[in-house]
Amino acid sequence: MGNKPKTFSLLWGSGIVEEEAQIQCEYHLPTIQLLKFTAGQARGRYEIRFCHYNHEGRFQRSPLILDAEDTPRMKQALEQTPKLKKFLDQLVK
Repeated sequence: MGNKPKTFSLLWGSGIVEEEAQIQCEYHLPTIQLLKFTAGQARGRYEIRFCHYNHEGRFQRSPLILDAEDTPRMKQALEQTPKLKKFLDQLVK
């Protein structure tokens, strides 16, 4: 059986998490996701979400906090997500 993609649902549409960069830290799992909208008003669009999960894998509805010491590991995780990395590059270039 294959891996089922993560899904999301927001007021303006729903879809799948196409790519995800995630690291494990002491208190949580900082995560950056590339959201692909497949339904709703935003269908066909992409957005990025900065979020985190607890150590049991549950999505947390609070802001992402990333320690400066953890940024090199997140950068390394982003190397496995080419579309997400390209999207984020537009923020800093």
